[in-house]
Amino acid sequence: MDKRHHIDKTPARLDFIQSLTGFILALFISGHILFESSILISNDAMYAMTRFFEGYYFFGESHPVIISFLATAVLLIIIIHALIALRKFPSNYKQYKSIKNHIQSLNHHDTSLWAIQVITGFAMFFLASVHLYTMITLPNHIGPYASSDRVAGGMMWPLYLMLLFSVITHAGVGLYRLILKWGFFEAKEQKCMKQRRALLRIIMYLIITFYLLVGIFALAKYMNIGYEHNYKTGERYHPAGVSK
Repeated sequence: MDKRHHIDKTPARLDFIQSLTGFILALFISGHILFESSILISNDAMYAMTRFFEGYYFFGESHPVIISFLATAVLLIIIIHALIALRKFPSNYKQYKSIKNHIQSLNHHDTSLWAIQVITGFAMFFLASVHLYTMITLPNHIGPYASSDRVAGGMMWPLYLMLLFSVITHAGVGLYRLILKWGFFEAKEQKCMKQRRALLRIIMYLIITFYLLVGIFALAKYMNIGYEHNYKTGERYHPAGVSK
């Protein structure tokens, strides 16, 4: 085969892997926020959700190691996603200035969203790593009281608050850009395409706002429980009628 006509498919493959891992992480985040927000329903609901992920309803007993396994898998996906995404980041100050000037001169909404995704992605990588490391090493420290003690007594709430904003924004913007990138919202007419993009942006902002509000209320609930439970730090929650 003539090498002059050889097409390097590596960038396309990397783009696909980046999109796939990003989509998986966005789905995980969506579910994770909703699962964690079960505390807004009741302590019992959060307890039941924890037991579910520990495999209690499948094996008849809890296996916290399942949570360690899931957290490890998510961390590996984040690392793969981040390493592939790094190839598009500015590698020096000159490139950074060039991109900054480009964004300012264009004043384009989608280009600005790319910059936001870079910033939130950078923050998320470090913040999520701390959270996931805790889940990997202390999988049995999850529950209405245990999680609340970590948030309030362990002073983890500032990290979780920053993580919440960065991960929800990154996931929301990422899904928006993913839909556009792979042509799921394409239209033949330019005017129609602009209208679809505008609608998609509205949906994106609504989703981001919804998950941020749910996450903030849930975090506030954990803090409240943690402060009320402070004098019994280390105690595990058990619903009435459930043996300890």
